[in-house]
Amino acid sequence: MMDVNMRIEKFSDPADLAQAAATRFMSVIGAAVRRRGRASVALSGGATPKAAYRRLTTPLFADSIEWKRVHIFWGDERCVPPDHRDSNYHMANETLLSQVPIPTENIHRIRGEEEPHTAAENYEKVLRSFFGDAEAHFDLVLLGLGKDGHTASLFPSSEAVLLEVQGLQNRWVFANYVDKLATWRVTLSTILINASPHIIFLVTGPDKAKAFKRVLHGPYIPEELPAQLIRPQKGRLIWMLDKSAARLI
Repeated sequence: MMDVNMRIEKFSDPADLAQAAATRFMSVIGAAVRRRGRASVALSGGATPKAAYRRLTTPLFADSIEWKRVHIFWGDERCVPPDHRDSNYHMANETLLSQVPIPTENIHRIRGEEEPHTAAENYEKVLRSFFGDAEAHFDLVLLGLGKDGHTASLFPSSEAVLLEVQGLQNRWVFANYVDKLATWRVTLSTILINASPHIIFLVTGPDKAKAFKRVLHGPYIPEELPAQLIRPQKGRLIWMLDKSAARLI
């Protein structure tokens, strides 16, 4: 899967990775604001991004970012209310958004409390309204990697992934039922993810090493390893890993 648009960056531990991720967030967002007057980012849920989000609340970063020009979206969401401990919005709000001066109207959450298909349809409307007639892309997309090779809420053999693999969809947002978790998720499709000029995977822990090796160096089987579907059209894909996650390469 390695190509000229991909780079792997290894860090000694999760703390170093978090610092580097926050630095890149500030750099990418700052450049977008200077170029276009606003910036958009799709956040990831899960445990790994928390440390990076917390870094962004420290004066070094928080005081250097024009938060009033930053628009926050999500790559996926669990179908729970926004105050639920499993909510990706809740995690980002607790660790980052409530700690920085970002306008409420700049926070565009997936309404996980709604019926899943309704939530997906409504979020697609939000996105299309935001991007308008312009070339649709986030300035930055943050992603995680699951032990099973999933990313966002694109899980192995799920309906959304099978439709993606077969090229049978043109939606930006899906309601996706995950059999292994017996639950619904709402997720971006790869159309919008792959349009971003900056896509960053944040991966830590030895339990991710096997999945990372398979995604990068194994056969291309995206129905089993959905992270292989992340192939930016024109942008750069960066893998940021701590040494334990990168130990098999």
